[in-house]
Amino acid sequence: MAQHIGIGIGAGLVSALLFGVLLKATPLAIVLYLVAPLPILIVGLGWSHKAALAAAAAGSLALALVIAPFMGLAFAAYIALPAWWLAYLTLLGRETPTGLEWYPTGRLLGWTAATAALAFIAIAVLSSPNHAAFDAQLRGLARTLVQVQNPATRTTDGRADTPRAEANESGSEEAPDPAPKPATDEAEVTRTEVADALARVVPAFAANGLALLLTFYLWASARIVKISGRLPRPWPDLPATAMPRTTLVTLAAAVLMCFAPGFVGVFGVALVGAFSAAFALQGLAAFHDRSRGRPGRGLMLFGMYLILFVTQGVALVALTLFGLADTALDRRRPKDNPAP
Repeated sequence: MAQHIGIGIGAGLVSALLFGVLLKATPLAIVLYLVAPLPILIVGLGWSHKAALAAAAAGSLALALVIAPFMGLAFAAYIALPAWWLAYLTLLGRETPTGLEWYPTGRLLGWTAATAALAFIAIAVLSSPNHAAFDAQLRGLARTLVQVQNPATRTTDGRADTPRAEANESGSEEAPDPAPKPATDEAEVTRTEVADALARVVPAFAANGLALLLTFYLWASARIVKISGRLPRPWPDLPATAMPRTTLVTLAAAVLMCFAPGFVGVFGVALVGAFSAAFALQGLAAFHDRSRGRPGRGLMLFGMYLILFVTQGVALVALTLFGLADTALDRRRPKDNPAP
């Protein structure tokens, strides 16, 4: 056990180093930051969840002492503890009359979404002293994005808002054009409304992306550990992944939370975004599952992934609806062997 803890501490320091290089703000630093959870997940799946917990504690403490306390807390809330928790759930098992039963992948997918939303709201609380400050940060970010999309202010007749003088044929300068009209109040109001709407959905997009990343991290680390021969549980049938119907209740509760004030509303929006990613992944799994044994399956899968790539993820909306229907109807599970 002591050896496992030592390995965990080493993995935590490596993960903290990968997270800390983000301060360099270079493309390579961003790439290294994106793989920061992998060492903790690998040590958690290959050795034990206690080793992953030691890694989380060691990395957080190192960043807090070397850089700043906030960096340590941010690392713990956004990287270390989510990685430890997912490794812990993955290796959960219970003895049954038919043998050892491992934690179902459907429930694991649901917890991945919830973990992403919790990690986002933890960072939000840590970065802002109150909800008003956090809301101001989101609105400022949204206004910046809207201004980037509309860099030049235009007059009502379509000309750029820059006065100029023109020379006539005799070479004398004419009087400059009258001062151009500023942008109309309606345009300004529209930009403000767009920025406010964008600020409200930013938590959903952030949690959605984090849920997809956490799922990828868990899959990649499990593959690495399996190749090394240290993965305790057998490799699951991923196309058979199906979340329980209780996730629909969680999603409905999250929608209601969106209308609550303060950080509760932000958490609700983040939950909706995270579970949207989870249901999209379940829709993807259902497509793989239902296409098994069908002629031309390879071509069907290639076409689906091509559509996802060409539409830049817009087709994920259709997969999300497919995943929701798959969970609600529960048609894939055999009736004589329901999911636990």
